[in-house]
Amino acid sequence: MNQTLPQLADLSNAAFTQALQHKIDTKTKPLGSLGRLETLALSIGQILNTDCPVLKDPQMVVFAGDHGLVARGVSAFAQDVSWQMVENYLTGGAAVSVFSRANGIALTVVDCGVAHDFLAGLPEGAQRPGLIVRKVTGGEKGTADSSVQPAMTAAQCQEALQTGMDIVKGLPGNALLLGEMGIGNTSAASLLLARLAGLNIEVCTGAGTGLDAPGVQHKTEVLRSVLARHPQAQAPLEALAAFGGFEIAAMVGAMMQAAAERRVVVVDGFIATSALLVAHALQPLVLQRCVFSHRSGERGHEFMLQHLGVQALLDLGLRLGEGSGGALAWPLLQSACVMLREMASFESAGVSEKDSKHSATV
Repeated sequence: MNQTLPQLADLSNAAFTQALQHKIDTKTKPLGSLGRLETLALSIGQILNTDCPVLKDPQMVVFAGDHGLVARGVSAFAQDVSWQMVENYLTGGAAVSVFSRANGIALTVVDCGVAHDFLAGLPEGAQRPGLIVRKVTGGEKGTADSSVQPAMTAAQCQEALQTGMDIVKGLPGNALLLGEMGIGNTSAASLLLARLAGLNIEVCTGAGTGLDAPGVQHKTEVLRSVLARHPQAQAPLEALAAFGGFEIAAMVGAMMQAAAERRVVVVDGFIATSALLVAHALQPLVLQRCVFSHRSGERGHEFMLQHLGVQALLDLGLRLGEGSGGALAWPLLQSACVMLREMASFESAGVSEKDSKHSATV
């Protein structure tokens, strides 16, 4: 089922990396004094293959889809909130909308299978600005209930992957920020984490949109039964199809396509990282193209980051999703690039470097 996914080349280039690191090290600052901003600059330079990176036309894509598992009471919010929030994105009132607007990031929402007709009442063929409707065939109301059957068929999973790839192919720019919307999708993310990382579902399951302690316990038991129902779903795409959702599958496709095009992929929180777990299990080299925007307050995200061996830029207790963390972290990426491009070196500024005979810094 993964034969259409792009194959990723290894971006490792020892000579270029050494030259890039030397450029960072000889800026007018004590060695390493800009901390993880220096690591970020190195990563972006490697992805874009330049020591003067410019981030052009950043694209925030929010993939949306509903989840049949919501019928089992795993969310504090009703399923209708999915389509209501999509409307909020389109009218510019959501967190990701205002953060993207403030940072000059274009926002597109993709309906992969929300149980709502966003084009109702419009003339045939009419579209809404900022919205792409690509409902998965047979999934117009969302995925199936994974406690009863696989959330999606293999064909539906492939279609959602292809949607994500196709969307990215049509976007300008060299940076992709990913967001999602779908009531119940923390359940799907928890299931993917448990299966792909081999963890107990209890440590993977959190409050999501705001469940109380008994609600979390109920959610955990439901998810435990879902895992038991699909013991054969061990391979990455088999697990994705078993547990959902359409929006997560579309993010996997989008990540893989963006990675193949050497775009900087800015990963948001718990749900977006669950998509990356799948992408990473398919092709580990995808990590070379990724920047992890923040560590989510949702229980389980830290285990995802540990499993991938990565560290996020921000730790603000965010757990909203929808790409909000990526938009908030964006100025850090811009700062890393401008440091590489415009900050003077000791030589160009005529500033004396550290005296190797002494321990004092500049």
